[in-house]
Amino acid sequence: MGASTGSPRRKRGGIVAINITPMVDVMLVLLVIMMVSSTYIVTQSIKVELPKSASTDGSVSAVAMVLVTADGSYLFNQQLAETDEKLTGFFKTALAENADTNLVVSADTVAHHGKVIHAIDLAKQAGITKFALSVQK
Repeated sequence: MGASTGSPRRKRGGIVAINITPMVDVMLVLLVIMMVSSTYIVTQSIKVELPKSASTDGSVSAVAMVLVTADGSYLFNQQLAETDEKLTGFFKTALAENADTNLVVSADTVAHHGKVIHAIDLAKQAGITKFALSVQK
């Protein structure tokens, strides 16, 4: 017969292995969700560079304002631009006055998206490279 030497209650040993399979499963599911949702986020767009300030006490670079009205006309710093050539002339004049000109584009909510893109395209052709889009909170 076998005899046991020791107490009837044995102490259980510590955990010697950790099952990481559930954690790996969760991480893979999150990775798949991120990969699928990222295809909806990435679209072809125009690179927009918002104006930056090195310090709050320093001088601010020149800001030019373009407003696209509901009927599709353009206002550059409150001056009406009847033609694309006149708007391009305004852009070139602003750029000649300050080479670090930032363009802020504001548009009416019912203005056509194509008019806003056309204004940005004209500014890029004139040499302005820094843009911002004006929105309300």
